[in-house]
Amino acid sequence: MSIYLKLGATLLGFLIVLNWGMLMSAIFRKIVARLAGRHGIPFYQPWIDLLKNIGIRTTLSHGVMFYLGPIFRFTGALGMFLFMPALFGSDLWANFSFQGDIVLILYFQLFGMLGMALGAGEGGHPHSTIGITRGLAQHAAIELPLTLGIIALAIQYQTLSLNEIIAAQQGGMANWSIFTNPVAGAAILLAALGAMGHSPFNLVKAPNEIPIGPPTEYHSTYLGVLMSSGAVLHVMEAALFMNLLFGGATSWPEFILKTFLIYFYSVFVGAVFPRFRIEQSVVWFFKIPLALGILAILLISF
Repeated sequence: MSIYLKLGATLLGFLIVLNWGMLMSAIFRKIVARLAGRHGIPFYQPWIDLLKNIGIRTTLSHGVMFYLGPIFRFTGALGMFLFMPALFGSDLWANFSFQGDIVLILYFQLFGMLGMALGAGEGGHPHSTIGITRGLAQHAAIELPLTLGIIALAIQYQTLSLNEIIAAQQGGMANWSIFTNPVAGAAILLAALGAMGHSPFNLVKAPNEIPIGPPTEYHSTYLGVLMSSGAVLHVMEAALFMNLLFGGATSWPEFILKTFLIYFYSVFVGAVFPRFRIEQSVVWFFKIPLALGILAILLISF
């Protein structure tokens, strides 16, 4: 296959994921608004906001790391896309996945969080430290059951390759990991609630509280980069759980349907439950999700 064809297909796939993520964010805001008795935004509002932010310039000056924070966040989202197979069995949209790609994808997931923490630490907001400590503490709590669940799947399939895990799930829904290893699946899906960042785990932005979230400090083009990376990141996190537990996708309509259902699983949970405090959130992940992750390892090992 020509390298130019491969790069062109990868770019097209990235644009599909970006626009699908923007549309999902609009649907999310629309649903939350309707539940609160409001009309909500039009579905095209995220694109208007993105273009508006890209067209704005700023005269504020912070340290270099402050401006690199959104770039790190975008790099993490882009890395997850590039090294995760979007469509199973497709040479064009297998992207650049390889043996052991799960490990690299988990690193990219953390990379954006660390970049934003470094950027917020160099900002001018007096409460940035609160957001940093909340975000890193919760992320560490999320990663433990998530990683244990993934290790259980890796032991089950004897591989750290997403392509091989997806291949093992072909042949019908009965072969999906969520049914062949429900304990690991439960640990991963409970951790997914925190990874998606909706209530009750939206501690960094903390709506209706002291404004410490990234939109307070970042604006103009930097906020546009954050919007783009957030849209891609949410889709690729949903795609990660789809590939691990639900047999992956062999076409773009299947990709869109499965990522929609996985993403809005966390949205509907967030619409029902109020936000946790940080100590409640961390302790919650160290209870049932962590116990399920440990149990999954023990069951698959013995």
